[in-house]
Amino acid sequence: MNHRFSVAATFILGIALLVGARAGAAEPCPAGLNEGKRITVLVEGADAPGGPDVVLIPGLSSPRAVWDTTAARLKGKYRLHRVQIRGFGDEAGINAEGPVLDGVAAEVADYIDDCITDAGRPAPAVIGHSMGGLTGLMVAARAPDEVGRLMIVDAVPFIGTLFDPAATVESVTPQADRMAAMMRAQYGQPKPEGPVADPGPMSVAGSMSNTPAGRTAIARWTRDADPRVAAQVFRDVMTTDMRGELAAVKAPVTLLYAQDDGAMPAERAKAAFEPQYAGVARFKAEMVRGSRHFIMLDQPEIFAKAVDAFLAE
Repeated sequence: MNHRFSVAATFILGIALLVGARAGAAEPCPAGLNEGKRITVLVEGADAPGGPDVVLIPGLSSPRAVWDTTAARLKGKYRLHRVQIRGFGDEAGINAEGPVLDGVAAEVADYIDDCITDAGRPAPAVIGHSMGGLTGLMVAARAPDEVGRLMIVDAVPFIGTLFDPAATVESVTPQADRMAAMMRAQYGQPKPEGPVADPGPMSVAGSMSNTPAGRTAIARWTRDADPRVAAQVFRDVMTTDMRGELAAVKAPVTLLYAQDDGAMPAERAKAAFEPQYAGVARFKAEMVRGSRHFIMLDQPEIFAKAVDAFLAE
């Protein structure tokens, strides 16, 4: 196995491999819910031997439901692996304390190794939104044999430069700590119950989607997320800079990024997103106009066409 993240995991799983090596390739993980420590993965869709696998990773505070429309379209042709971080739609588990993002990336890499490539299937296409895109980039850089191709949806290797081109991990850490503390303080506070109404275009959700349905879904997912996990993952994302690791990415990378005139002019959006990927050997980018952060919610037809083109390459 190629477990690059954890020495302990390498040792333990290496023993398991020695025991089972004579039995041949492992079986793919079964359809249905596969339980991990930091993530769960819902496996569904076509299961032809050697058929194409697609791993879908949601963003901060988002459950796997963010991919419902995408999964409904793709599962007749692809074997889908829909990741969900514990705490974003279910119990937090070990994600309730300490750093989360590095452990999630390690577990996604191990899952792909165990359930896809060790079973003799080609390395999967990985599609990640926001923090999920950063997670996919971490896997592609640190376990390059486990990613066949990568689509990053509205994310960058280091988010700090979106606010200050000269930002460093050190310069953004104090602000990240303050904001994470505010988010974490919401844990244990009463939550509204019942249906969620559209919070409106001036809300936090409104900065992420320009449609009523999109804002409503985002507000509901945010409400249901564990504040401890959301706070820690927010801090992890803010203080992660992958630009120095991009040369290790072997897979072709497609960036799909949002542009909305009410948020950022097209020229500024292009300058903010595309240059960050200069270190990726095989890279292309597509701007999606008239969309905010959740492109799959704001421009579903354009998003579907882009995904289909990406998977067909």
